[in-house]
Amino acid sequence: MRDAGIHPQKSKPAINFPAPGRVLLYACAVFIVAWSVGPFLWQTSTSLQLDRELVSGSPKLVPAPFTFEHFVNIFAGKSFHRYLFNSVIVAFSTTFLCLLFGSVAAYALARLDIRGRFGILGFILAVSMFPQIAIVAPLYVLASGLGWLDTYRVLIVVYLALGLPLVIWVLFGYFRSIPPTIDEAARIDGAKPLRIFFQIILPMSLPAVVTTGLLCFIAAWNEFMFALAFTSDINHQTVPVGIANFTDLHYVPWGDIAAASVVVTLPLILLVLAFERHIISGLTGGAVKE
Repeated sequence: MRDAGIHPQKSKPAINFPAPGRVLLYACAVFIVAWSVGPFLWQTSTSLQLDRELVSGSPKLVPAPFTFEHFVNIFAGKSFHRYLFNSVIVAFSTTFLCLLFGSVAAYALARLDIRGRFGILGFILAVSMFPQIAIVAPLYVLASGLGWLDTYRVLIVVYLALGLPLVIWVLFGYFRSIPPTIDEAARIDGAKPLRIFFQIILPMSLPAVVTTGLLCFIAAWNEFMFALAFTSDINHQTVPVGIANFTDLHYVPWGDIAAASVVVTLPLILLVLAFERHIISGLTGGAVKE
């Protein structure tokens, strides 16, 4: 006897690529992985080789013999830990301020009734399109007049201005994808806009916040031009400037540069791997509006 009203669920058919398509897909995946990981592996290999091996005519991928002297040199001889400390302060401060101001601005533009919101977004985008080389000189004159040269303050403020457009645009799209009925229900309960934002919308938008925070952190961590222009002593110079300072007039310490590159790249790789799910969800969450 057949049970009334009970029907087996039909499973969705799996997408089967033809054999040539699967081969092409795997080949593209292998190429992308090799293209992305290859430079880091080469730098790691370079950092573990002796100087005489690096200047020989036959480069090796597998160090034989290997050494850690380059890592010792950058910390013991070149005070690389000081550059790392400066970068940590600047990058974390920039990321925090970008998320604080950018998320509030994106929420106001996306969820509140603001006239001309798309014009404001267009202006923000247009401001961010100026090339860095075109604004470094005016910013240098302004920072010099304010007495901000050779300070963390000047780097944080400049990086904040560079990172805010990205944060606002990414979070604007994500906030727009959240159903407006959530705000309406909170308003009926007497919640104000800031309370709605911090207690409801922001926790729901954690993937997008993590994604934009990582992007801001990586941008501030890797920025070179403004850090070189606005700082001139080791007490405030960041990692990219510190690595550039390794080079002498007649000598390029490839092993030390490779070791420093590995040290500063590994934390970024670990951060991306740790927040991989949040990054994917944050980048795709605003694509479809529910």
